[in-house]
Amino acid sequence: MPALYEQVLWLFILALPIACIAWTVTHEEVFKEPREYCIDKSKTCKPLALRKFFYLFTCEYCFSHYITLFFLFLTNYKLLCDDWRGYIIGGFALVWIANLYMSLHFLLRQAIVKEKTEIQVLEHKN
Repeated sequence: MPALYEQVLWLFILALPIACIAWTVTHEEVFKEPREYCIDKSKTCKPLALRKFFYLFTCEYCFSHYITLFFLFLTNYKLLCDDWRGYIIGGFALVWIANLYMSLHFLLRQAIVKEKTEIQVLEHKN
C-alpha cells in the first residue's frame, strides 16, 4: 500500500478529472441538448427509477458519484485501507474533493461574470 502522502496526493489529483467531467456534463453548453432531454425526462417519466436515472445526468453532485466509481475501477485507488474499505473511504473522499473543486469553480465563474458586468456598466456610463 502506498504511503499516506501518496494516497492524499492521488486524492487531490484524481478528484480533478472527476470534477471536470461531472461539471462539463451537468453545466456546459456542449451537453446542453442531452441535459435538457434528461431534465425533461426526470420530471415527466412515470416510473420513479427512470426519473431518478435521468436526474443523475443533471446534478453534478449525483453524477460525480458515478464518475468516481468509474475512476476507482480504472485506477484501483484506495484510501487508508488496502481492502474493500479503502474503496469506500477513497470513493467518498474523491466525491467530496471533486465537489469542493466544482464549488470553487462556480464561485470563480460568478466572480468573473460579476466583474465583467461591472466593467460593462462603467463603460456604458462613460
